Amino acid sequence: MSDFAVKEGKKLRKGYTTGACAAAAAKAAALMLLCGEEIRLVEIGNSQGERLYLPLSDWEWAEGGAVRCTVVKDAGDDPDVTNGIRITVGVRKCESGVWLYGGEGIGTVTKPGLRCPVGAKAINPGPQKMIRAALTEIMEKAGYSGGLEVLISARDGAKIAKHTFNPHMGIVGGISILGTTGIVEPMSEEALIKTIQTEMDTILAEGGENLLLCPGNYGKEVAEGQLGLDFTKGVKCSNYIGETLDYAVYKKVKNILLVGHAGKLSKLAAGIMNTHSKVADCRCEIFAAHAALLGADRALIAAIMEAASTSEIHRLLCLYGMAEKVWDSILQKMLQYLERRVHEICRVEVILFVNEHEIVVQSKGAMELCQKLKGEGN
Repeated sequence: MSDFAVKEGKKLRKGYTTGACAAAAAKAAALMLLCGEEIRLVEIGNSQGERLYLPLSDWEWAEGGAVRCTVVKDAGDDPDVTNGIRITVGVRKCESGVWLYGGEGIGTVTKPGLRCPVGAKAINPGPQKMIRAALTEIMEKAGYSGGLEVLISARDGAKIAKHTFNPHMGIVGGISILGTTGIVEPMSEEALIKTIQTEMDTILAEGGENLLLCPGNYGKEVAEGQLGLDFTKGVKCSNYIGETLDYAVYKKVKNILLVGHAGKLSKLAAGIMNTHSKVADCRCEIFAAHAALLGADRALIAAIMEAASTSEIHRLLCLYGMAEKVWDSILQKMLQYLERRVHEICRVEVILFVNEHEIVVQSKGAMELCQKLKGEGN
């Protein structure tokens, strides 16, 4: 991994996610427990095939024959509220399997619709996979055929979590262990928008008149895996939907296919073109309003307003038999605002999904535009 990102002519340090910190601490603890090796710099792999190197802060032998290791999160030059948090992982032997537990400072999921089930600790699937891979590596190295119990904790996690989005999402008592790549990219709004524009320039310079846009990795995965699109012809626009559309109009793009998770893109139905939760988060209000206009009863509207995620809202709409009508209503409002933003100069088609891969609604011309994009990719 490159340690720096260059933005606005400045070198900005990259950092590590809580998930990467947990994986590094777990690997170091397993290495000491099973191989008797003490290390200070831990090497782990991520989902992109990169090797990450995290320094170990301290370690100790704990009760029950466990080894406990700590990694202090370094978010680089990103203004991350969890920067400096101490992620500690204790590892001890058991009969079989690899068991991950959340301890002090790790939040508990209390509402359905998140990536972890209700009652579980907020350790997301990506970090879980990274932790298991790191532990498997050491178990194989040691020739160890037994199991491991892994306890993850975060000092002051409950206090720090109050300054995150966790309480609103129904994650209580601590932080989440997050991160799909393990890497924290330093944020600069102006620099990010310039990067998006540069990527668009590169793609459009090759002569295409159609553009694929996805806010992030989940949209990219659906575009590639489910729709069969070549994302070398696509752009990740992050939260900056409005700025990206403005630039597309400036560059005279004819057709845009916007593919993304409904939790982010449904905000467009309220005319919100910067979808970051710090700017606006009115998903519940949007769905409640559309459901009410379509005749939903008070119980459903109240449940929507209390929902922790768009996936949970979708479940409720299905339960009440209103999913198709509400999604279509929201889509039409989204298209209205999108057309207004691009001044009807270019055509915008939309595909929305929930969970990881379940497409819930798409505009009429979306599949036709998919085929055009596939043609350009050949």
